[in-house]
Amino acid sequence: MEAVNLWDALAVIASAIVGSMGLGGGSVLILYLTLVKGTPQLRAQGINLLFFLPCAVTAVCMYQKQGLLRWDILWRMTVGGLLGVLLGQMLLRQIETKAITALFAGFLIVAGVITLFSKQESTEQENAEKGK
Repeated sequence: MEAVNLWDALAVIASAIVGSMGLGGGSVLILYLTLVKGTPQLRAQGINLLFFLPCAVTAVCMYQKQGLLRWDILWRMTVGGLLGVLLGQMLLRQIETKAITALFAGFLIVAGVITLFSKQESTEQENAEKGK
């Protein structure tokens, strides 16, 4: 078994921190695994899913402790998420790895652009309201 190096540990910590804030920590880990470590896309996604489980449980415990969870909504989202996982797994078997990689890259780019411009609009609205 290979020893964990400093960069691996930092990537995992960064992914966990970003993920615990609900900001897509999986993207950090998948990008690191594929671009830096040369891990195949599907394997990186599988590692990310396994990594996500303890992070999610920890986050749920912390949010519950703060009284921030609505269990009625959480259970419906959990069932929907499980159905999505099953559907996604079936779809992955039909799509080539290169296409999955391209789709993931496209998703990250679109999400980044939307986030970038939504932040600017939000800031402009806040400034306009302050000036009133």
